[in-house]
Amino acid sequence: MFKRYAIYYTPPPGDFARRGAAWLGWDVQAGEAVAHPDIAGLDIAKLSQRPRKYGLHGTVKAPFFLADGTSAAQLTEGLAAFCKGQAPVQLDGLALSQIGRFLALVPQGDTTALGSLAASANVVLDAFRAPLSDAEFTRKNAPYLTDQQRIYLKTYGYPHIMEYFRFHITLTGPLAPDQIDPVKTALHRYLGSDTPAPFTIDSLTLCGEDTQGRFHEVERFALGS
Repeated sequence: MFKRYAIYYTPPPGDFARRGAAWLGWDVQAGEAVAHPDIAGLDIAKLSQRPRKYGLHGTVKAPFFLADGTSAAQLTEGLAAFCKGQAPVQLDGLALSQIGRFLALVPQGDTTALGSLAASANVVLDAFRAPLSDAEFTRKNAPYLTDQQRIYLKTYGYPHIMEYFRFHITLTGPLAPDQIDPVKTALHRYLGSDTPAPFTIDSLTLCGEDTQGRFHEVERFALGS
């Protein structure tokens, strides 16, 4: 049914998840397009086009093809077992920040436990990931990567892990300099008090990418026994 899989944090059902899905125009939990909010002066469909297909999420293990000899059912069982052995992570909250040219929500507080969770997921669950082809490695091997990131790319299929991991929930594509402040102001007003504080990660979600390139929630697993 799905061509690739990913392990994400996705917000549980509620106002934050609903508002975030509407901003992006895609509800990863329902697996369907949703209407954007109407905010004067902003083309939200265009602003959110790039992250739309992924839904409202924070990446823990980036999208991957299944390894030969493994199945979606085995991946599901493996993630369930992994999550049982992990503790929930609590942070102070989420803050809207500029990362390069796009806007995202980033965690506030000590992120050590979150980094450890993501590092463990990338190592323990990597047996389910097919190795990158030579063409995929070449495409992902950006000039700005460090030597260590290239090792991670070759070993785990993604360079932004371990000490390079920065959890974020992407809300826009690249913005022009004169768009940053107006869009940031609109997002502050739109999300308002629905942005969680404290911010708790108490589950991980297995998501699958359909043939149109959009991600769907497959199953959510609570952290802890």
